[in-house]
Amino acid sequence: MGLGNPGSQYEYTRHNVGHRVIAGCAHSAGVGFSKFKTHGVQASITHPSGVSLRLATLSSFMNRSGRPVGAMMAFNKIPASNLIVVHDELDLAPGVVRLKFGGGHAGHNGLRDISQVLGTSDFFRVRVGIGRPEPRRSAADYVLGRFSPDEEALLPDVISLCCHAIEAIAVQGLETAQGLIHPQTGKTQAT
Repeated sequence: MGLGNPGSQYEYTRHNVGHRVIAGCAHSAGVGFSKFKTHGVQASITHPSGVSLRLATLSSFMNRSGRPVGAMMAFNKIPASNLIVVHDELDLAPGVVRLKFGGGHAGHNGLRDISQVLGTSDFFRVRVGIGRPEPRRSAADYVLGRFSPDEEALLPDVISLCCHAIEAIAVQGLETAQGLIHPQTGKTQAT
């Protein structure tokens, strides 16, 4: 599940990196999206291992992600423990990707709403670093702003890494995925 906001004015903002990751994964897998009621779009992929993946983005605003996520999961009979949410992360530098299961929302309103609606925060997260704004700039303005040219140049590799992370979590489990995705250390701590 890639988080973001609907509408062309938000398409290339930092907050929409989840949407861009999921679109990139679908493109690289050669699958198209179909509309899912009024909640968004989804595409299905079957991994060679037999694991079925459902890629989805929402048509709701970030802060109201919970109900559409819940509806898609209920329809597809996906338990919360199998949900993988791709989202922007202020606490990581641009280009950094970290994986974890569960935990708090760290002020991220999309994660907060999903946790409230599902009644649990026990789901996987693919955290995509966007960095922090300068001290005098509000976080809201920053996340709704576009990536700098240097940050935008990192995105093709970041999107590819995130697609690999989603596949690794689904097929090999979190610890193996962390070892593959987290930089050079190969450690499996959930940071």
